[in-house]
Amino acid sequence: MIVPSIDLIDGRAVQLVRGREKVLDAGDPRPIAERFGLVGEIAVIDLDAAMGRGSNASVIKDLIKVASCRVGGGIRDIDTARQWLDAGATSVILGTAAREDILSQLPRERVIAALDAWDGEVVDHGWTRKTGRSVVERIAELRSFVSGFLLTFVEVEGTMGGLDAARVIPLKDAAQGVKITAAGGIKSAAEVAALDRIEVDAQVGMAIYTGAFTIADALAAILVSDRPDALWPTVVCDERGTALGLVYSSAASLAAAITQRSGIYHSRTRGLWRKGETSGATQTLLRVDLDCDRDALRFTVRQNGDGFCHNSTLTCWGEARGLARLEQRLRSPTQDQASYTARLRRDPQLLASKLIEEASELAAATSNHDIVHEAADVIFFTLTRLAAASIPLDEVERELDRRATRLSRRGGDAKPQSQVTNP
Repeated sequence: MIVPSIDLIDGRAVQLVRGREKVLDAGDPRPIAERFGLVGEIAVIDLDAAMGRGSNASVIKDLIKVASCRVGGGIRDIDTARQWLDAGATSVILGTAAREDILSQLPRERVIAALDAWDGEVVDHGWTRKTGRSVVERIAELRSFVSGFLLTFVEVEGTMGGLDAARVIPLKDAAQGVKITAAGGIKSAAEVAALDRIEVDAQVGMAIYTGAFTIADALAAILVSDRPDALWPTVVCDERGTALGLVYSSAASLAAAITQRSGIYHSRTRGLWRKGETSGATQTLLRVDLDCDRDALRFTVRQNGDGFCHNSTLTCWGEARGLARLEQRLRSPTQDQASYTARLRRDPQLLASKLIEEASELAAATSNHDIVHEAADVIFFTLTRLAAASIPLDEVERELDRRATRLSRRGGDAKPQSQVTNP
């Protein structure tokens, strides 16, 4: 896959040649992260911190909120690494701090070691000093402590001189199954696809910023199709992963969808199809994923209007069930104003009282039947509270996912006024 990169200096997205000369200032990185985040993880590198002349921490925290971010640059100790992981970074990228004494105290699955090389030799100190160690040697030393390597070919970094996948093969072999991300000089979508075919990710900056190719170009180059029309089956899902329907994508529709951040597909009868253009049931595109065989897509969207299907149901297989169906009902703009739900939304005090009441009854329940019954009540009133505040359930799910990534844990003891004895 492609891993778009955002390098930061003075709070702005920049591009350097060989890590020294700034040749491009792309401005505010926040909208860039929103755009890049459509296709998966992005790499965020704090060049000021790496050079020991400042920090872009506040900006990076903003980026973490809008995209899945690998964070690197100036992470030289365990505490800093843990702080970024607690802040929501999917992983941290360590350079000179990629040592056994530090790596052994961090979760392996969330650590990437950065190795910068000039003609196969590891360099450090801002790529100015040769270490006398080969990249293959360092990979062998570190592979049991990390989940991935970021390998930067310094001699071509930022030059768009091209990166031959053949150069990466011996390094991938040395990694023995540890994921490799290659960076430096990548100039075309074809190179991204060539790296993907050997199961190596491509970290790209300069080529995207200068328009040499787009993220959509890279995805299209990676994808394959066994259909005569070369279309890719595309499963459309909502924010919570519910499948809404099956459609098809082409290179043109994929590019339009990513550019416009909208549900745009290829109709086999009409060509380019903007979902909801006439019905109003439009879609906001949140993410694009490729399947493991690279022959199908998944679009995660926020569905507007009556639903995805032309029969005005949420999915092409009928209405949703469970929590998705309940949430849809509670958030409906056509809700019966005489209903109990509408009354709860008009009376925040009543809703607050019911939440406390039902939570207490759930805590006191003992039989499986009663626990299920009371849990359903708590969930109903919780979703009503969210709907009253126009907060979708998937936002709560994302918060739970973020909490699951934290390394630092609180004790979790009950507050004195909330303690229960003999429930």
